[in-house]
Amino acid sequence: MNATIAESSADSTGFKGNDSALLGIVLAVVTFWLFAQTTMNIGPLMADDVGMPMPVMNIAISLSALFSGMFIVVLGGLGDRFGRVKVVFLGNILNIAGSLLIAFAIDGALATPMILLGRILQGMAAGAIMPSTMALLKVYWDGAQRQRAVSMWSIGSWGGSGLTAIFGGFMASTMFGWRSIFIICALVSVASILLMRQIPESAPLAGRPGKTDWAGIISMAVGLAALLIVVTQGSTIGSANLLAWGLFAVFLVAFGVFINAELKAPYPLVDFKLFKNTVFTGATISNFLINGTAGALTVSLWVLQGAAGMSAATAGYLTVGYAVFIIAFIRVGEKLLQRFGPRRPMLWGCLIVLLSILLLMATHTLQSQYTMLAMVAYSLFGLGLAFYATPFTDAALANLPGDRAGAGSGFYKMASSLGAAFGVAIAAAIFTALSDAGLAAVGAVIEFSGRQDNLAVREAGMVGLAFTALMAIAALVSITIFIPEQIKDHPAAGA
Repeated sequence: MNATIAESSADSTGFKGNDSALLGIVLAVVTFWLFAQTTMNIGPLMADDVGMPMPVMNIAISLSALFSGMFIVVLGGLGDRFGRVKVVFLGNILNIAGSLLIAFAIDGALATPMILLGRILQGMAAGAIMPSTMALLKVYWDGAQRQRAVSMWSIGSWGGSGLTAIFGGFMASTMFGWRSIFIICALVSVASILLMRQIPESAPLAGRPGKTDWAGIISMAVGLAALLIVVTQGSTIGSANLLAWGLFAVFLVAFGVFINAELKAPYPLVDFKLFKNTVFTGATISNFLINGTAGALTVSLWVLQGAAGMSAATAGYLTVGYAVFIIAFIRVGEKLLQRFGPRRPMLWGCLIVLLSILLLMATHTLQSQYTMLAMVAYSLFGLGLAFYATPFTDAALANLPGDRAGAGSGFYKMASSLGAAFGVAIAAAIFTALSDAGLAAVGAVIEFSGRQDNLAVREAGMVGLAFTALMAIAALVSITIFIPEQIKDHPAAGA
């Protein structure tokens, strides 16, 4: 790679971030968070339509976040070396291919492999898009304009995830069906490519020698894949089955190989030196954990469908407060960041998310009561994430060295993707495992009002949601430990 594609900036190219370029970036981001994530709500409908067993659909739901997490760091690093705009374009192309595979997966023998491959490509697309778009924000937007751009980026990701259940449920209920979601997703990628063509290339590490850390990539991929199978299929395989224990052993060995490879590699997949910065460490850990609470949305929506008999569309409409609050208040999170620094709004956001999950855990109430509680909880969930999103994103970006912004952003977003993958996978696996028979211990302690024929689903929902509550608590602890009250050189320091 010729060194002429060196780091671009507003000073050297004359280009300054503008709204049309930012729109192109946001459209790239929503291809995953608004469109690909619809499977968390419409997964059961898709599985029934193409004849896919629900445990396999659980894998498909988690695959995109898993593959995003596995490749996001290396793709962020490739952006630093070969061009961040090029890598975002690559991500859009992968998304077009993956989305069309899913859209045209017809009932039959090919449906399952087409959906699984499509989800893998969507995940790799997200892995290419997320870190390089964040790095471009750092290069072409400065100061308050960068914080505004980060807010818009966050609306694309967090706001997109807020709209995904409503959008997916609505489209699935129309004459166009669920397949239209993925056709529109491909068209959004086309629009993103056209709008981003104006952005100059940015490749700060162009021409740098160094080999790709294949040992790290392969060992991470093998380890995470083995762990995901154990998590999602553990109840089907059986805890006493040698296959489950063998897969867990594969995960442990692969994890050991990964750590050893990263410590020895001259240009590692994961640069552990980044974790010398405690702010980046705290933002990354809490990011993993708070993204894991996405499992609360999946499980609660399935409870509403399985126990209350709602359609995917009707259940999705109940999440309108989530979308409204996260979009309406995400700029409030930006203002809180500017006034207090990142720590306090991050803590407030996590506390509100925890409160929302506790409300969703009230599956023992009457159907009408739970429906109202769910509507309030979804609104609080959006409010909490709105407070949290911009402060933690800005804290992570501000504490990355410029020449490692792509790879560092990749690791930071890897935490998002893996948190969502395993948070959803574990919560869904708990729910799926208990939804037929329930958990007698829960029924013995808590009295479930109203109908008793759906008791197993309600008990399963409560336990699955309790797991996500633990993740929110752990996120609070990580912020308390790692994020200081005031951060040196942060604009809000001394406020």
